[in-house]
Amino acid sequence: MHALCTTHLDAIKRIFRYLQGIMEHGLWFCSSRSPSLVVAYSNADWVGCRDSYRSTTRYAIFLGPNLIAWCSKKQPTISESSTEAEYRALGYTVVETIWVQKLLFDLCITISSPVRLYYDNLSAIYMCTNPVQHDRRKYIAMDYHFVHERVTDGDLVIRYILNSIQVTDVFIKGLSTQQFLLHRNNLSLHSPDQIEGV
Repeated sequence: MHALCTTHLDAIKRIFRYLQGIMEHGLWFCSSRSPSLVVAYSNADWVGCRDSYRSTTRYAIFLGPNLIAWCSKKQPTISESSTEAEYRALGYTVVETIWVQKLLFDLCITISSPVRLYYDNLSAIYMCTNPVQHDRRKYIAMDYHFVHERVTDGDLVIRYILNSIQVTDVFIKGLSTQQFLLHRNNLSLHSPDQIEGV
């Protein structure tokens, strides 16, 4: 706020144009044949903030087809590698899925299968399932053991997803109009006109 320039003004104008265009949009919740299936998407960028050099974690958690939790925030520490940033994001997402499971249990909703977590980093996925020690792991030992334990206990299944269909990209990346609309619809954000047509 103390050193605003024209790029900041342009960004603010763009935000207001975006908000004006989606005033009618909102989350749409619908019934499902598998309401007790929890699915999460997680991602991170490495050194996404050029000012603080911190990475950004983002995730979206669904109960059946309904988006029930989402987040996009800077990680509290600076990551020394992209794998470290990705694995920290994975750890944050798993913590959130545990909280969602406990909340659903309190609401008497049983979870019929392990949480499915979709991730687009093969290195992080490999570290979850492979017990061999890696040099990079010393920076993320707690996250590693926490996530690895959930996978080996069968409470969590991690699957690879192509980066092009990673729905969390809409939270932070600049996307083409087609990609943005695809991800927005996949997050169950619809206008009343779209809901009437379904």
